Amino acid sequence: MTVEAPERTDPVDPARGLTAAQVAQRKAAGQANVSSEKASRTVGQIVRANVFTRINAMLGVLFVLVMATGSLKNGLFGLIIIANSGIGIIQEIRAKRTLDRLSIVGRATPTVRRDGVAVQVAPEEVVLDDIIELGPGDQIVVDGETVESASLDVDESLLTGEADPVDKNAGDQILSGSFVVAGSGAYRATKVGGDAYAAKLAAEASKFTLVDSELRTGINKILQVITYLLVPAGILTIINQLFIAGDGSLAWESVKPGILGMVAALVPMIPEGLVLMTSIAFAVGVVRLGQRQCLVNELPAIEGLARVNIVCADKTGTLTENGMRLSEVEPVAGSGIDEEQMHAALAAIAAADPRPNASIEAIKEAFADAPNWSTTAVQPFSSALKWSGISFADASGSDAGNWLIGAPDILLDPATDVAARATQIGETGLRVLLLARTDVAVDQPGATDQMTPVALVLLEQRVRPDAKDTLDYFGRQHVDVKVISGDNARSVGAVAASLGLGSVDNAVDGRQLPSGGDELAEVVTDGTVFGRIRPDQKRAMVKALQSRHNTVAMTGDGVNDVLALKDADIGVAMGSGSSAARSVAQIVLLDNKFATLPYVVGEGRRVIGNIERVANLFLTKTVYAVLLALLVGLAGVAGKIFGFESLAYPFQPIHITISAWFTIGVPAFVLSLAPNNERARTGFVKRVLTHAVPNGIIVGLVAFITFVLVNPGGDDGPKLGVEVDQLSPAAAQASTATLIALIASAFYVLVVVARPYNWWKTLLLVVSALAYVVIFFWPRGGWFDPQRWFNLDSSNWGNISVALIAAVIGMVAIEVVNRVLPRFVPEDAADDEDEDVALTV
Repeated sequence: MTVEAPERTDPVDPARGLTAAQVAQRKAAGQANVSSEKASRTVGQIVRANVFTRINAMLGVLFVLVMATGSLKNGLFGLIIIANSGIGIIQEIRAKRTLDRLSIVGRATPTVRRDGVAVQVAPEEVVLDDIIELGPGDQIVVDGETVESASLDVDESLLTGEADPVDKNAGDQILSGSFVVAGSGAYRATKVGGDAYAAKLAAEASKFTLVDSELRTGINKILQVITYLLVPAGILTIINQLFIAGDGSLAWESVKPGILGMVAALVPMIPEGLVLMTSIAFAVGVVRLGQRQCLVNELPAIEGLARVNIVCADKTGTLTENGMRLSEVEPVAGSGIDEEQMHAALAAIAAADPRPNASIEAIKEAFADAPNWSTTAVQPFSSALKWSGISFADASGSDAGNWLIGAPDILLDPATDVAARATQIGETGLRVLLLARTDVAVDQPGATDQMTPVALVLLEQRVRPDAKDTLDYFGRQHVDVKVISGDNARSVGAVAASLGLGSVDNAVDGRQLPSGGDELAEVVTDGTVFGRIRPDQKRAMVKALQSRHNTVAMTGDGVNDVLALKDADIGVAMGSGSSAARSVAQIVLLDNKFATLPYVVGEGRRVIGNIERVANLFLTKTVYAVLLALLVGLAGVAGKIFGFESLAYPFQPIHITISAWFTIGVPAFVLSLAPNNERARTGFVKRVLTHAVPNGIIVGLVAFITFVLVNPGGDDGPKLGVEVDQLSPAAAQASTATLIALIASAFYVLVVVARPYNWWKTLLLVVSALAYVVIFFWPRGGWFDPQRWFNLDSSNWGNISVALIAAVIGMVAIEVVNRVLPRFVPEDAADDEDEDVALTV
């Protein structure tokens, strides 16, 4: 609900802001900026979302049917419901807490005036009629009315799509969700609460979401296909179990065995753990990155950054530290300004700037004793101008000069000696500013036309110590890095060259860039270092790279980066950057370390690579379950038609449960969380189905052929005895042999999927294999009797031999198919490197 400003009986002094009593009164009246939107789901919503799922509903119905038969052990698969829900709930709550905690760290903190003092508060602490101060980079968190303006320019592109800043004068409306690009000022809050655009934007940006993910989209497509397959397979199984393989009676005692067989056939068709493992992998990724002070506003960004092949990095704040220090002030000969006046002007400019950037901060640190001058005119710095200016009057009211400070290559004629000297210094990697004096007020047209160069201000930029290693990592991973900056091109080239990226001579000046089209795309694709780039050019460069089918990540921290961050496939903002940049980025590096990006890439690769492996296991199971049910059902129908012995489904639900324990369940969980730095590849669905379908067909055929060979038939066939969950000896021996053949061949799929091996994967395979050896071949009798617990009988070594031979043939077939098939289904051209690559940064 929007809270409108009431008729004010307690007028607010814009210079002092609200009093403490007025703030308390408004909070009590519900006039604080508290949004009803939640950045993440509540615990109750998480529980409901994880319990009431389609897969849990399907398994729940089957579980109820088994419980109705009275066979408790055959209902063990019901534990999958608890596991699906419990693990999903735990992981999402962990991710929620991480997101909520980091969102508090990374959000905007507006500056409000209260009792005459400017204080920073949380967005929800803003109340109606608060006077909120504004400076470059500040995000506007509530709607309001301008009360002060010093060349205040606001970018409303997030609201209107209009990239040009809008001048704001006293009385003009300011909308939340926009941000300041130049100048300063203050405004009075007129609308607060959940309907403010900024509140909706922040809530949407921080939601725990899994949308727009190739993995999720691919899995959903696969699940749709599976749903279509389940219908005919399920109907055929029900008909076969209840009306063909059974005795034809619909009495409950006669129907019970058929129900168990039907449930055993249907349960493995449901890839119950696939969505769960995907959710877990994403959620664990959020937690892991949160521990590295990396805020993920949208979970698919983890996956997306792993697919990026071009990173556009801003120089300042990304490759170099935000902080600078003054190196030297080099006077310009013939300016007529002595050193004392020069230093006084620099000190006054630094002291008068209400929102100093890193360059002005360095000057302020060097010249702390500012003269007692007053400001008569101001021209704020902007990314478009590349300079700022202030006109001063001294204590007596006399003119103290009109001073400009900014980029030499913008303010000076390139043919002058001063411009040549500035370029020469810039090529050493120093940042160069020009201090100049002009004859007219700085906010007047033509101020730069009547100026006199006074001095070159040399600033040292500190290169981040981890920048070189980070760039080397991206180089090894075939990810192109392009340095894009608003600074002098040759100066940017010098910094980049010191990091082994490009050269001074190859640096591209933004003023020489084509306006767009293929020409721009070609220059941007071929170039590495770009300087003097305007905000609109950054945006155009990102789009040009995307037009060449590149996946582009943009890093930045300033207001001038916002439009490019918004349009890039993945936007990465620095935590110390402007709140506007953080609000539109998918990933925020709260510790401001560019070196965190390789870990984000690694986390994305872990998610993508591991989910693909897990998907192979689950979908192989689904394929062989559907195929086995169809083959048994068709055999039963054929038997009914042609008069030979019909086949009932060979397994009970308990058999299906144990078959998944160590071929899918435990291994899939371990593999989904394991380290994995394989390069990200597109074509997830094609690649998974290419392996899972033939593997599943082989496993299903092995199980069916084994069952046909060992099935005793006649009265000794797989009919249930007096106890609903007890098989006759011959039927138990046939089911056990068939189950061994199925598990052994399915286990070999795990062997293939787990490649390449290392010590922990080898240990996982050995432990899983030994677990089945114990289950099937532990001596009968005593308190520990797995064969009795699971309705198994491995005493018929003739049947076991048939099963082992069939399994070996199946293993050979799986190996051959997985070696030969990729030759006929080529991988994507860009994905020729699939070995594990260790993160070295």
